[in-house]
Amino acid sequence: MKAYVFPGQGSQFVGMGKELFDSSALAKALFQEAGKILGFDITEVMFDGDDEALKATRITQPAIFLHSVILAKSLGDSFRPDFVAGHSLGEFSALVAANALDFASGLRLVAERAEAMQAACDITQGAMAAILGLEDGVVEEVCGKITGVVVAANYNCPGQLVISGELAAVDAACAALTDAGAKRALRLPVGGAFQSPLMEPARTRLAAAIENTEIRSPHCPIYQNVTAQATTDAETIKLNLIKQLTAPVRWTQTMQQMIADGCTEVIEVGPGKVLQGLFKKVDRALETASAEVI
Repeated sequence: MKAYVFPGQGSQFVGMGKELFDSSALAKALFQEAGKILGFDITEVMFDGDDEALKATRITQPAIFLHSVILAKSLGDSFRPDFVAGHSLGEFSALVAANALDFASGLRLVAERAEAMQAACDITQGAMAAILGLEDGVVEEVCGKITGVVVAANYNCPGQLVISGELAAVDAACAALTDAGAKRALRLPVGGAFQSPLMEPARTRLAAAIENTEIRSPHCPIYQNVTAQATTDAETIKLNLIKQLTAPVRWTQTMQQMIADGCTEVIEVGPGKVLQGLFKKVDRALETASAEVI
């Protein structure tokens, strides 16, 4: 069985989507439509900008979404997933690719999500850090003993968990986790505490937009970040999307559940190869590849 998976923030690079734009009339039309929806030509930054400009949350999130979704649509009849999933932001890409959301609605939600997260970052001093080489339970236990807000945020693969929260609490947790035997406790170059309680203002703002957006039953099951379980129920999808900004990304559990449900091949749709690498850390026998327009 074949899973198509969609990357999240951090996979961007200057030039992403340019080859697609140049080679596909459908891709070009969708990129141009996106510019009208967003109110600015995002392809200028994607194709010819610099790394710093592309890293801005309000640019990064729509850019990755567009690259992923337009690539999926350009695959035509060869896009035949048995199930889909996306890492954080990538869940929105997956929903559009599986026809639970239309293109314009998905892009508007992603743009609103990016603006809401940036606004939440501006009012709180948050941070994130990657913890390598410890079991999830140990990281959770240590974070629970730290004064202040710090939580497990991204379960990326066994032995790799990202924590998120208040700057001082994250630094204290990094020190404690190093003492507990972590191979590395590395602060990440992000602007805030994503997937933590500090994102509550963003969650509230995005919830209103999600409530006012039509979400349909997707063409195949989607494994959502909040539960790591597959669903095709539109109302369940909507409720889990609303929870997503303050709940952890259960990607390790998602990969394990996909494999338990019969996944033998993983196709990554979007920039980079991060998700392929994470799947290989769970099961080296899996076939993995990047999506390409033939």
